[in-house]
Amino acid sequence: MAIHAPRPLKSPSGRFQILLPVTLCLNRYTLSVMMKKLPGFTQDYLLSKATTLPDKTRLERAVEPLCARHPGECGILALDNSLDAFAARYRLTETAARTLDVQYYIWEDDMSGRLLFSVLLSAAKRGVHVRLLLDDNNTPGLDDTLRLLDSHPNIEVRLFNPFSFRTLRALGYLTDFARLNRRMHNKSYTADGVVTLVGGRNIGDAYFGAGEEPLFSDLDVMAIGPVVNDVANDFERYWRCSSVSTLQQVLSLSEQELTQRIELPESWYNDEITRRYLHKLETSQFMADLDRGRLPLIWAKTRLLSDDPSKGEGKAQRHSLLPQRLFDVMGSPTERIDIISAYFVPTRAGVAQLLNLVRKGVKIAILTNSLAANDVAVVHAGYARWRKKLLRYGVELYELKPTREHETAVHDRGLTGNSGSSLHAKTFSIDGSKVFIGSLNFDPRSTLLNTEMGFVIESETLATLIHKHFTQSQRDAAWQLRLDRWGRINWIDRQQEEEKVLKKEPATRFWQRVLVRLAAILPVEWLL
Repeated sequence: MAIHAPRPLKSPSGRFQILLPVTLCLNRYTLSVMMKKLPGFTQDYLLSKATTLPDKTRLERAVEPLCARHPGECGILALDNSLDAFAARYRLTETAARTLDVQYYIWEDDMSGRLLFSVLLSAAKRGVHVRLLLDDNNTPGLDDTLRLLDSHPNIEVRLFNPFSFRTLRALGYLTDFARLNRRMHNKSYTADGVVTLVGGRNIGDAYFGAGEEPLFSDLDVMAIGPVVNDVANDFERYWRCSSVSTLQQVLSLSEQELTQRIELPESWYNDEITRRYLHKLETSQFMADLDRGRLPLIWAKTRLLSDDPSKGEGKAQRHSLLPQRLFDVMGSPTERIDIISAYFVPTRAGVAQLLNLVRKGVKIAILTNSLAANDVAVVHAGYARWRKKLLRYGVELYELKPTREHETAVHDRGLTGNSGSSLHAKTFSIDGSKVFIGSLNFDPRSTLLNTEMGFVIESETLATLIHKHFTQSQRDAAWQLRLDRWGRINWIDRQQEEEKVLKKEPATRFWQRVLVRLAAILPVEWLL
């Protein structure tokens, strides 16, 4: 798929041609904000009336011949490398010529977050219609940046379940807990309606290896083909749902902001650390393969599963929830399930389902975070209480090790503090033939409270790759859990063909283990 950065458009987009007579009289930025506020006269309406959009964008010209050779299938590329995952988003944003629909749970105000804000603004300046949909739970400190972006006539920003209190957000939970406890955990990045990225990664240095070292081990899918249209339609559902507010409904724009030149700080993309990261990006093998159309796509039937956005109001029907539909689509396994889940809180009902499969002869292996590696350690309590029962019935449990650097600095962590290295991927494969990759964790929060999305991919090739990655992680980066003769959990550390048996939660301190045990007593499993 040959993808190159497009040249600047020489003629104005259709939307600007429509507005041209008006903008001779009114300030273009003031007019744009007014348009956003008027019901029935939105940017979407203006875009739909445009008549001079390019017939085919560069992305469309690159993608359509490939899809024509594989009717009914989607081209899939799994992105487990953090730098490659950022490179895909960065280059797609640079290349898009028509639309960018971007939906995320977390967007950090750090180097990678700022770089993507910068290229999104650059895209808008060359006429690309940018829609940015963020969950408001993780936007503290971004209000000024979002105001600036939203003031551009080609950018619209909306927030899911926004907080009324912008500074002391915790006050919102006291007055509106039922609503604010429900979050949009979806993650998608779609360019020109023909290429999309879906998976577990949020936007931030921790997800893209932009800091000293990667904090989260994660997995995304880059996709072309029919499923991209499904993602676009799903984005539209969320964009227009009643849980979403325009930025103007949440934040006001001053007259100065309406008329000022829309620029982001140059330091965001021109300091030494950022330049080194961008150089690493541009010289990566993935970027070269992307630009030359040499990506090793796997062609397979792919289906999008996504929660009804009414789940954000607690109004979704139980049968419509993603986990139920997921197992309906994946089917009942007969041989093997490999589960990789950052947060694994199976609950009593989930444990019963897993053990029922074990009784039928299905081999189940689960990789999740250890207490030392978990970035939300209190969630570990909801998993730890079920470990012995799962092990007794033959379920294989593996817990990701933290980085070596983190092991020497464990005293710096609190109960909910960040670890030095955490698993963040959410994927599982069934019988070596079907794979799910998305945002869904195996916990009550993902099942009942947060909205989620992901792909079901029917591919033995991809399932084999996931299984290979899984078994390598078991051997090199995880402790295997076993019960000793007295029914106590041991952690098995395999190093260079040798086994080291650990008798307590590795790389943790006594007070951490005590706090997790206390948390396990509290009736909060439904919140985890």
